[in-house]
Amino acid sequence: MTEIALFGAIEIGLVYALVAIGVYLSFRILDFPDLTVDGSFPLGAAVCAVLLIAGVNPWLASLAAALAGAVAGLVTATLNVRFKILHLLASILTMIALFSVNLRVMGRPNVALLMQETVLTPFYGLGIPDHIVRPLVVGIIIAVVVLLLARFLSSEFGLAMRATGVNARMARAQGVDTDAHVYAGIALSNGLTGLAGALFAQTNGFADVTTGIGTIVVGLAAVIVGETVLPARALALALIGCVAGSILYRLAVQVALSADSIGLQASDLNLVTAVLVAVALILPRLKAKASRSAPRNPSAAK
Repeated sequence: MTEIALFGAIEIGLVYALVAIGVYLSFRILDFPDLTVDGSFPLGAAVCAVLLIAGVNPWLASLAAALAGAVAGLVTATLNVRFKILHLLASILTMIALFSVNLRVMGRPNVALLMQETVLTPFYGLGIPDHIVRPLVVGIIIAVVVLLLARFLSSEFGLAMRATGVNARMARAQGVDTDAHVYAGIALSNGLTGLAGALFAQTNGFADVTTGIGTIVVGLAAVIVGETVLPARALALALIGCVAGSILYRLAVQVALSADSIGLQASDLNLVTAVLVAVALILPRLKAKASRSAPRNPSAAK
């Protein structure tokens, strides 16, 4: 694997780390299976790309993309909380609707960002190779997001949100407005995914309506890999684990596709993704089974 391919994998892993954190919020913190991310990711890319072409400041365009993703999350939460539609079905309905919304936003299936200024533009030409600048800038953004999110989830509101995911009935008995926390959590989750879509569009130079396909699988894989590599009860370490899992997952995909002996091609990306996710799901179970079957008393094995 070449240096450019290595840093390219790290770059895309950092971008999808925001998706992994969003999936961690919905699946782990709120216990809310949310497939909206398959639609909110390209929505963020579409909103950002259209605004950049219109001459809007890249940071404002990225913020607008995050807000658009948050609105998509609010739609899913409303269908579930207000209209009592099963969370999984509610997210599928929103995801399907967002495909048409994304086409409406862009006006066509894809938008190219050729000469538009992005959040990366000011950092080019500083003597650092471009393939290093991109993951470096994205990494700083991810670090800021992790710090702010860890702080938020440690606040009173964040603790109430975590309590909602652990036991909603008990949280309501303690006076927590669980509905409000579901709204906030799903909006925040998809807002981060929308921001990931905006960064994806700016680092890759295009927005496409199909970029969201399989996003939820990538996010779940990153979370599972992160929990396997960095098992931790501390919230901050769990968030760092999501970032690490996303990077390791993309590196594994890149290694698999770059290994000539395996004979895989770029068209086999979905196959590699499915296999890696399956392995990530199976390994923790095998590890737990092995630990249960191992003798507890070392002297008993003699």
